[in-house]
Amino acid sequence: MKILFVHQNFPGQFVHLAPALAADAGNEVVALSMQKKPPSLWNGVKVFPYQVARGTSADIHPWLADSEPKVIRGEAAMRAALQLREQGFVPDVIIAHPGWGESLFLKTVWPKAKLGIYAEFFYHASGADVGFDPEFSSDSIEQACKIHLKNINNLLHIELADAAISPTHWQASTFPSAFRERISVIHDGINTDMIAPNPGIALTLGDGLTLTRDDEVITFVNRNLEPYRGYHIFMRALPQILAQRPNARVLIVGGDDVSYGAKSASGKSWKEIFLSEVSTQLPESAMQRIHFLGNIPYQHFIPLLQLSRVHVYLTYPFVLSWSLLEAMSAGCAIVASNTRPLHEAIRQNETGRLVDFFDAAALTQEVCDLLDQPEERQRLGENARRFACEFYDLQKVCLPAQLEWVQSLAEDTKFNIQNEISTESVVNTVVIELK
Repeated sequence: MKILFVHQNFPGQFVHLAPALAADAGNEVVALSMQKKPPSLWNGVKVFPYQVARGTSADIHPWLADSEPKVIRGEAAMRAALQLREQGFVPDVIIAHPGWGESLFLKTVWPKAKLGIYAEFFYHASGADVGFDPEFSSDSIEQACKIHLKNINNLLHIELADAAISPTHWQASTFPSAFRERISVIHDGINTDMIAPNPGIALTLGDGLTLTRDDEVITFVNRNLEPYRGYHIFMRALPQILAQRPNARVLIVGGDDVSYGAKSASGKSWKEIFLSEVSTQLPESAMQRIHFLGNIPYQHFIPLLQLSRVHVYLTYPFVLSWSLLEAMSAGCAIVASNTRPLHEAIRQNETGRLVDFFDAAALTQEVCDLLDQPEERQRLGENARRFACEFYDLQKVCLPAQLEWVQSLAEDTKFNIQNEISTESVVNTVVIELK
């Protein structure tokens, strides 16, 4: 096959799938990316960068501010595709993350190519992330209109796509019911062989402090520290956690920007805002036990998970983070928010503990209870790892299913895999709530 991957920051979610396809000598695998790099060869994939020809309009209607950049990127990718076509490249299959608009016009260039998209999330004005957190919600007609128009890109791709892949049942369920039969639920995959418990782990922080499994370590991981991932709730729980656990150290991973939500109106980072909010409740001795690590290299991230006694993961009803499943694979005892994306992975008192997203006191209690119960931590961690290996293992579960999905896309045969993580009744409940 000739296969084209499209992702503005390639490889993104295709980090395993693209090289696996390129490893087959019978395939020619090409990728389009917005990275500012010369053409290159990455793990057998020929990567061609492209650049947009213009910026967004200064006076565009604010409700269309999300759509115009996608059209601009779509045009740029289309022109790069025309160059590939002139060089003789005609893909059998196009696999794209449509979130930035690059794949909008590719079937115009190659009308016979089969298009498979990564169905990450369909926006809703209510019932999902928007309006979930009253502290940061604006219940207005204007907001609902913006959300409605934000799905223009999604809706156009639904019309274009021959098939789709979604990493979780929750994320697939956010899409319109007429499209869901074209979505196969297959996770991106976790390397459970590499991410495994390590009782002998030691990690030295930037200040020279070395921590081992003998230390009482609590971990919290976001790409960026923001309300969408419960940073404000976690920070509000810390004063009591640290007061009750005088030997605990808290390792916080994440940047100062935003990944999903809005920046604060004050211009300050969310990290700074919520640290300031609780700082008066934290004596200096407690502050010294909170370690903000920023964004860390992946080779340091795995030891951090292996070090953790209790890992906290909170999220709005939104996309599920890889970091949660990686923590499960590492055998962490997990305390997570009782929000719908978590229900596929965290079974109450089986693979972790669930708490109300907004209840900082309940979060404190669960974390401290687990720190007092080493046998329970061991049981939950072993269950979590077993679950991750059974349903999310890269080599045995996810990648084979992804490869089969690509083959079915090329052959235009029906393929829809629904793994056994969620029961049909759970998925239907989610769908009903989003209508």
